[in-house]
Amino acid sequence: MPTSTQDYYGALGISRSASKEEIRKAYRKLARKHHPDLNPGDKAAEERFKRVQEAYDVLSDPKKRQMYDQVGYYSEHGPEPGPAGPQPAPGMDFRGFDFSDYAAGGQPGAGEAAGGFSGQFRDLFGQFFGRGGQAEQRAPEPGSDLEYGLNIDFWQAIRGTQVTVNVSHQEMCGTCGGTGAAATGEVTCPQCQGRGTVTQMAGAMRFNIGCPRCGGSGKLRNVCPTCHGDGRLPANETVEVRIPPGVQTGTRLRVAAKGNAGSGGAPPGDLYITVRVEPHAFFRREGDDIEIHVPVSVTEAGLGAKIEVPTIDGRTLLKIPPGTASGQKFRMRERGVLNSRKSTRGDQIVEVVVQPPKVRDERTKEILRELAKLNPEDPRENIWSQV
Repeated sequence: MPTSTQDYYGALGISRSASKEEIRKAYRKLARKHHPDLNPGDKAAEERFKRVQEAYDVLSDPKKRQMYDQVGYYSEHGPEPGPAGPQPAPGMDFRGFDFSDYAAGGQPGAGEAAGGFSGQFRDLFGQFFGRGGQAEQRAPEPGSDLEYGLNIDFWQAIRGTQVTVNVSHQEMCGTCGGTGAAATGEVTCPQCQGRGTVTQMAGAMRFNIGCPRCGGSGKLRNVCPTCHGDGRLPANETVEVRIPPGVQTGTRLRVAAKGNAGSGGAPPGDLYITVRVEPHAFFRREGDDIEIHVPVSVTEAGLGAKIEVPTIDGRTLLKIPPGTASGQKFRMRERGVLNSRKSTRGDQIVEVVVQPPKVRDERTKEILRELAKLNPEDPRENIWSQV
């Protein structure tokens, strides 16, 4: 439930009337954008991810969302007046106060004069209490999705792999089968820890209300003693995830039904794996293409040659035509990365770098002087017309 003054709707970029599916889509988009694994070292992105996660936790839960709309919403123009009428001073605690005098027919006035004030408090508190002091039955809710980041190396991304991920999530309670119910018995309410009240925040205001889970009794009746009526329990699970060939940083993989279990027997959410690929020291990836730099000698560049170059599949021959200049690029068709979704391969782009000869003796110098006489052209002649 909300414990801050942040605008949860604004954090997700949605309207207050957004549906559950719109909330879910907005969360997935922003969680992927600001995930810490995709923004290493970016503290601002990490904070944005936390705010998005907090907003989703509240707005995806109907009870929490209803409570937040009632007492905790702030628009971009400032706090909107809540329906609870007069607000107490910051930090005021309502515990021990009795509002029964404000019922219709009491002071300060009967009927409509008092009904506005007392009715508003009854509306506010009535959300959290079941009739007759009993907790309201919770409707089944689908489980929430989980987001995990996964680092893999260059070759795992190129060839595909199988990885094991340890997932911490909520699983269905085996005692009650996820229903949260039991034929008999009584347990301490896990939300209020048996106190019967919980603390709520609305901006700087803090006040106590009856626990919405147990209706203020501090006890839950006819609920599962293992999961305390929630139908779910925290658990760790080892999940095998298949990484298809060709994934790249930002690729998002879905593992169905491996998110948090739903309440009341509702279906579980999904697990989403966001991939981050470590760079390679030699091969540079650009989409489905691979780019490399290959040194060639002056004689190879001048006379032409067939040279051996590395690819992600091993060694292969590349023809260098006579008169090749340093920086010239050659395309090797379908020597790049396999795209599993399109069933196509990218290319490999080879950029040659002409290496000057090493002058170790006088004979080498004589040959280079002779070469200069045979090729008197000035390689910088054309640049002066551009200056």
